[in-house]
Amino acid sequence: MRNVALAPAVTPPLTGGLADSVFATADRDPTLPVLARRAGPAATRWEEVTAVELRDEVVDLAKGLIAAGISPGHRVALMARTRYEWTVLAHALWAVGAEVVPIHPASSRDQVEWILRDAGCVAVVVEDEQGIMTVGTVCTRLPRLRHVWQLDSGALPDLVDRGTTVPYTTVESLRRIVLPDSTAAIVYTSGTSGRPMGCALSHRGLAYPCDTLLAGWAHTAAPPGEQPSVLAFLPFSHVYGMMIMLMCVRGGVLLGHQPELTEGALASALGTFRPTYLYGVPSVFEKLYKTFLRTAQQTGRGALFERAAQTARDFAAAEERRRLGTGPGPGLELKLQHALYERTVYRRLRAALGGRVMRGTSGGSALDRELCLFYEGIGVFLHDGYGLTEASGGITMQPLGREKSGTVGLPLPGTEVQVADDGEILVRGPSVFQGYISDEAATRAALHGGWLATGDIGRLDSEGYLTITGRKKDIIVTSGGKSVAPAPLELRLRMHPLIHQAVVIGDDRPCVGALITLDPDFLAHWRAALALQGDSSSRETREENALREEIARAVASANSAVSRAESIRVYRVLQESFAPDNGLLTPSMKLRRDAVVRHYAAEIEAMYEARSRSRPGPQEPAEWDEPDDVFR
Repeated sequence: MRNVALAPAVTPPLTGGLADSVFATADRDPTLPVLARRAGPAATRWEEVTAVELRDEVVDLAKGLIAAGISPGHRVALMARTRYEWTVLAHALWAVGAEVVPIHPASSRDQVEWILRDAGCVAVVVEDEQGIMTVGTVCTRLPRLRHVWQLDSGALPDLVDRGTTVPYTTVESLRRIVLPDSTAAIVYTSGTSGRPMGCALSHRGLAYPCDTLLAGWAHTAAPPGEQPSVLAFLPFSHVYGMMIMLMCVRGGVLLGHQPELTEGALASALGTFRPTYLYGVPSVFEKLYKTFLRTAQQTGRGALFERAAQTARDFAAAEERRRLGTGPGPGLELKLQHALYERTVYRRLRAALGGRVMRGTSGGSALDRELCLFYEGIGVFLHDGYGLTEASGGITMQPLGREKSGTVGLPLPGTEVQVADDGEILVRGPSVFQGYISDEAATRAALHGGWLATGDIGRLDSEGYLTITGRKKDIIVTSGGKSVAPAPLELRLRMHPLIHQAVVIGDDRPCVGALITLDPDFLAHWRAALALQGDSSSRETREENALREEIARAVASANSAVSRAESIRVYRVLQESFAPDNGLLTPSMKLRRDAVVRHYAAEIEAMYEARSRSRPGPQEPAEWDEPDDVFR
């Protein structure tokens, strides 16, 4: 068992709560722009809010919350998208000693009822009429729930009006009794299997990774002399999104809010806000890459883009070898090619991201190494980090000047990481949670002598870099006894432009299989680009055959990264995507594997049956050599 830890970062010790940073920044630099918002999704102008304006809004809202009876220790749910009001509300609640309970607005009625009851919420803030309807169907079964406030119907101005008679000193007295180890938030796990559990996160726990990252990495987030800026589009209901919000507010980073994650809305927000640093999850960076490729192909520059992309990856890989001391760096010819594509391709790609992005971080799940190298090669230094809800969001980061693509970097200073004999990652440090609020048995199972059993599996290399290989509970064991981690295969499949999602299966089956969904945008482009001639029936047949061949190549490419016993031998392409609406994804966009297997039980059975019929008689797993595809 190996243990890796770095010396603690030199950060000021936390003496109070998370709301204190709003007041400290306002005192230190009152005119500093700290938040930005748009009047609407089509607006091109962002209205900036200064530090003193934010403080005043927080105070006015805190007074309204006090007038409404919100007291220290009360739990208030925020059920809204990533929007300006979320940030103000959270800090107002922390200012009065209340605890924030984030709920994703797309959560089902049963999920909302469970969280509100389990957390004992006394109030919930919803976004719109849909939220009112969802809460309204369950509120009679929630005797502790006293308030339901709707943002889009003027709830915040009403609260401000209600608090006009509350003196400022009341807010100050409540804020000053909040201790670093007081609970700041109850953040629920994704609930990929079973009910989600509420993780109690302290003010200190949430602040530590933010302050550590700011101390060591903030100077890389913008050119010297410029204020860093971040566009928040990940849900604040997930700990990763909340950590980004807190890091910006605590570090004086200009924070823009983008609630819609559609391709057009995100492109518009990036182009008008022009962030200097980009936070996202792998699916966002994969989608951006596929959009670059599709746009290039639609304009007749597909071949040029692919050559430029390969040059970017080669250049970044050579630069990585140089900084790690394993190679000389890019040669003259590669430098010349890279410089040519910088003028003709790369600067245009960066312009699509707003033109100012210097670096980026991906989290939530593993990011493909080749994708990391692509972004680095076009001038956006993108790398994986690692965290989870029970560790307040931040565990590792890439060390500056020693970044290693394909890993999630080294433990944050002050955080220890071990890999147990069975491959499970264990974590110890200031950001580890206080426990599950209603499940002492689960808390005891997760915490052992201060070490958090993450449920993730991985490995540490000779220099202490951590690589995540999957979730312990997701490991597939075939009927032949082969253990297979599905995540690397799924990652390789998703890198094909046509593939949107993939779930690898195979427990107690003779071989590994996969359920695949297609990217609708790229599929439409691909079909248009085929431009097949002939009558409709023959054209459809040839188009389907071409699609089969393309998906077969994607499967073969994924299989090239694993042994034959671990490779995909059967697969089915589905018509329906996995989504939170159909219960197959969590609100934080993680696969509900058990739900997927149950939902498609008949299709999975038919897929393996079809393979068996095509090879009559008893078969050993090794005999399932050529992949069989089934299009539904």
